[in-house]
Amino acid sequence: MGADVFVFILAVFVLGGFVKGVIGLGLPTISMGLLALVMPPVEAAAVLVLPSLLTNVWQMLAGLSLVSAVKRLWPMMLAICAGTWASAGLMTGAYAPFMTALLGVTLVLYALSGFTAFRFHVERRTEPWLAPVIGGVTGAITAATGVFVIPAVPYLQGIGLEKDDLVQALGLSFTVSTLALAVNIVRAGAIGGSLLVTTLAALAAAIGGMTIGQVLRSRLRPLVFRRCFFGGLLLLGVYLIAGVLR
Repeated sequence: MGADVFVFILAVFVLGGFVKGVIGLGLPTISMGLLALVMPPVEAAAVLVLPSLLTNVWQMLAGLSLVSAVKRLWPMMLAICAGTWASAGLMTGAYAPFMTALLGVTLVLYALSGFTAFRFHVERRTEPWLAPVIGGVTGAITAATGVFVIPAVPYLQGIGLEKDDLVQALGLSFTVSTLALAVNIVRAGAIGGSLLVTTLAALAAAIGGMTIGQVLRSRLRPLVFRRCFFGGLLLLGVYLIAGVLR
């Protein structure tokens, strides 16, 4: 790995951590999208695992609603694991060249949902069957792209959680998704000593960026920031799709 790539990786995690510090999500989405420009998706996911896991555990534990979230969401969490493990190999197998395009599509869909402020409204009576479906689809997309926001985030936004409870539920979902993905990456042999230094440096960069984001959160206009964030994701997604198609 060249010095320029290493510096680029650090910059990516500072940016991803900053965004997560400001709005509570975005580290894996931004990191996977940008890292896919300079390395194979499975290597990008391997670098992402530790920074994503620790920042998500931090978010998951920062609140008083973890027990109630686990009780309500455990079918979805189990389905995320099942979907991720059942789809193992999508990053490294014969379909690997198409995974970058799928990541681009995921980013575009996520960006459009942010621009339109579209929200699912989920009836409580539908959760017993809908939650496992959402979890399974999220797991499959996680295994293929390393990004676990679609459709988990819109679903969690639609079940009527209060703001703080939603942030903690997102932390729970992201933590489970990261752990499930880590199993796939270990099985693929992508986590090794050659990436250890890069991973630790990425962790430090993500924590630094997240700390800055938390400090600046109250000083930024949320609407302006969200527009810039989703606009950047939209452009990045289109770029990734175009790169595969050309």
